[in-house]
Amino acid sequence: MIQSAPCAEWAIDWTSLSGVKSELLKIQPEVQKAINQGKPVVALESTIISHGLPRPKNAQAALEFEQILRDKGVVPATIAVIDGVANIGLDAKGLDLIANQDIAKASVRDLPILAAKELSGATTVAATAHLAALAGIRVFATGGLGGVHRGANETFDESADLSVLANTPITVVSAGVKSVLDISATLERLESLSVPVLGFQTKTFPAFWLRESEFTIDWSVDSATEIAAVMFAQDLIGEGGGIVVANPVPEHLGWERIEHDLIVAKAFAAADAAGVRGKAVTPFLLQYIVEASGGKSLEVNLNLAKNNVSLAADIAIAWSAISED
Repeated sequence: MIQSAPCAEWAIDWTSLSGVKSELLKIQPEVQKAINQGKPVVALESTIISHGLPRPKNAQAALEFEQILRDKGVVPATIAVIDGVANIGLDAKGLDLIANQDIAKASVRDLPILAAKELSGATTVAATAHLAALAGIRVFATGGLGGVHRGANETFDESADLSVLANTPITVVSAGVKSVLDISATLERLESLSVPVLGFQTKTFPAFWLRESEFTIDWSVDSATEIAAVMFAQDLIGEGGGIVVANPVPEHLGWERIEHDLIVAKAFAAADAAGVRGKAVTPFLLQYIVEASGGKSLEVNLNLAKNNVSLAADIAIAWSAISED
């Protein structure tokens, strides 16, 4: 018999844990039905809503992301932890909560803590990928992938997104990684972790706000059907991990490079002048960039996220068709 937790603030009665798995993972009926029937489903993260966009634009964006999928006949599965329960798909109340309440930003390591404390949290790329895979969802759309941070040789600051993708059978559509990260090191880590990186109609890795970084990709794909074929082959002869689809922001929706480079350089200078170090650097940079760009970075962020959701829908449709054959 497991002993009761000694701290009274922990809400679960540890002496009775039968059925705990079903209580900690809740799949919305619409999502579960689509999974059971092999219909296309796309997972969406909640951190972009809770922490990535300002209110009230974030609530509108959450609905727009889901509507893009529904318009293509794809079931959306926005993922978040609500009162300790990992929700695969959110109802209107759940979407309102992640958009309008201050909740934790939850990576995979935080999930058991939120569950035990019965707290809510918005899931990062890593946590969303992990939970989506547990539910049987194979395609996931996000804005940007986490990566290796600049100076990681001293700070060891590397996103959990990379290690989770190495062990999780899911295809993530992103606009690369933010240009404030170490893109070269990120690509090296993905290679070391045996995570395939596919450039969608490009052989140049995108840099989130920018269509192109200075780094090339070994493999490009021209269609969602080709991506689904890679997924199928990955299941048969790969290592069982995930796939990254690098989807550049449309040229007319991206950020003008000269302005981008100027503001990013100022952001790094400001961080250095303020003595910001370690894991505090990236949040400082991103906030500075939002303010210095007059919201331009947020506008591009929203546009590229929508573009990724649209491509993810096409991949989910193609995957559903392959799975039926």
